[in-house]
Amino acid sequence: MKKLTIITGVLEAATGLALLVAPWLVGRWLLGTELVGVSVVVARVAGIALLALGIACWSGTPLCGMLSYSTLATAYLAWLAIGGVWAGPLLWPVVGLHAVFTILLGRIWISNLRPKRTGEK
Repeated sequence: MKKLTIITGVLEAATGLALLVAPWLVGRWLLGTELVGVSVVVARVAGIALLALGIACWSGTPLCGMLSYSTLATAYLAWLAIGGVWAGPLLWPVVGLHAVFTILLGRIWISNLRPKRTGEK
C-alpha cells in the first residue's frame, strides 16, 4: 500500500509541476486545446494542489502537503496580485488568509521537528 501511495504521489506531483511550468501544453495533451487567459491561472493553482497532494502522499503526512500547498498558493496568488492583471477584490484577502495558514502550519511543523523532552505531552 505504501509503495502505491508513493508512486501515485510522484505521478500527481509530476502532473502538478507540468501544470505549473507549461499549463498550455498540459491542456493540449489532456484536453486537445491550449489553455489561455484565466484558465492558465486556474490550471497553475490546480498544479499547486496536485504538487501538494504528491508531497503529502510521498511524505506520508498531510501536514507537509497542506504546508506546501499553503506556501505555494500564498506565493503564487501574491505574485498575481502584485502583477495586477488578474486581481479581483478578494485576491488580497485570500493571499492574507493563505499567509496566516502558512504561518500556523509552519509553526506546527517546526514544533514537530523539535525533540520532546521527557514528561512533555
